[in-house]
Amino acid sequence: MRILICPDKFAGTLSAPEVAAAVTQGWHSVVPADETVARPLADGGPGFVEVLAGATGGRRIPVRTVDPLGRPAEGEVLVVGDTAYVESAQACGLHLLSTAERDPKTTTSYGLGLLVAAAVETGVRRIVLGLGGSATNDCGGGMLAALGAAPVDAAGLALPYGGAALAAAEGLGGTPRLRGVELVAATDVDSPLTGLHGASNVFGPQKGATREDVLLLDAALERFADVLAHALPDCPPGLTALPGAGAAGGLGAAVLALGGRCESGIALVTRVIGLDEALDAADLVITGEGSFDHQSLRGKVVTGVAGSARDRGIPCVVVAGRVSTGRREAAVAGITETYSLVDHFGGEERGGVEAAMTRPADGLREIAADLARQWSR
Repeated sequence: MRILICPDKFAGTLSAPEVAAAVTQGWHSVVPADETVARPLADGGPGFVEVLAGATGGRRIPVRTVDPLGRPAEGEVLVVGDTAYVESAQACGLHLLSTAERDPKTTTSYGLGLLVAAAVETGVRRIVLGLGGSATNDCGGGMLAALGAAPVDAAGLALPYGGAALAAAEGLGGTPRLRGVELVAATDVDSPLTGLHGASNVFGPQKGATREDVLLLDAALERFADVLAHALPDCPPGLTALPGAGAAGGLGAAVLALGGRCESGIALVTRVIGLDEALDAADLVITGEGSFDHQSLRGKVVTGVAGSARDRGIPCVVVAGRVSTGRREAAVAGITETYSLVDHFGGEERGGVEAAMTRPADGLREIAADLARQWSR
């Protein structure tokens, strides 16, 4: 058999390549002669650069940057031909902060700006920014500061970092140093920047915002969008309402205001790693993610893979840390079977959750071995 193994990350435990490796090992422990092809996946969030680097063999350049609170952090730029890829989560990620540290009024995207500046220095023609999993809500104000165009107040003084300070924005203190490089935001979030479905209202609470904070931040982003419209000649009209502008706390809006565009993160990744070609050659597809739930059925990585497999008449198995969808719902999405690490380890009543978090690779290897016995022998 030819088995395509293309999981997303298991958030909090394993990266997508680690998941793929565990499934591959488990399968080969039973049927070593079968052909397995690993194509780990990501959208624009955490793991974006790692997945693309593994598939392309591009040059990975380490970059010293800062986290959402300005503390030293390690990031990297991936260069493939004339394109550089950067991952906002390496500098702006929510996972970089403890729960008590989360406050989108003060967190900054400055670290992402340092990554973009490093990418510009490589001489590429295009920079793709993976947007997702951010702790920020500053509409890219910090990123612009790192690129030489800090938000300033009426006196021309640079504003403090964070989304709240943008309420006092009156202009930019310089011109972004991009040297004509094209920007692309890789994201599957189509939210506008402001309003009921905007960045602050939809994503602010998970970043630590109270209801009062949400109202303050939404007004601040509205103000800063007006500043961007007047300061940047390539800013499109109606910035606040554009799909994708609300991605990653308004980083999507900053990319659009700089004359860039938004593109589906998962579509970009699947194209770069050659997923369609791998699907065409597969007899069975195994995909997965940390939690397979109702949100998964609304266009996330796993259901995108399942739909592509269904269109080709290929069975698709989902392995997840936890499964909370019914069989009928999964079948409609093109999923043949689902397997849960929590259930594999005895269920919630018998410590399955703890085991799924502490021994995910063991569980994946064991489930993959069972799948090999079922499908290949």
